[in-house]
Amino acid sequence: MRDTHDEGGNGDGGTPSGRDGAPKFGRLLLVLLFALLMVVAITFGSEAYFT
Repeated sequence: MRDTHDEGGNGDGGTPSGRDGAPKFGRLLLVLLFALLMVVAITFGSEAYFT
């Protein structure tokens, strides 16, 4: 008797898909935009503080 829990290999019910662990580009874009805004804010803030 075969165990049916391991047929897919990825543990989601036996339906293999190539999108397991696919990057979430929308979230990545938001994080990169936030990081860019932080760099700009720190740049302008340090410019105002040191001059």
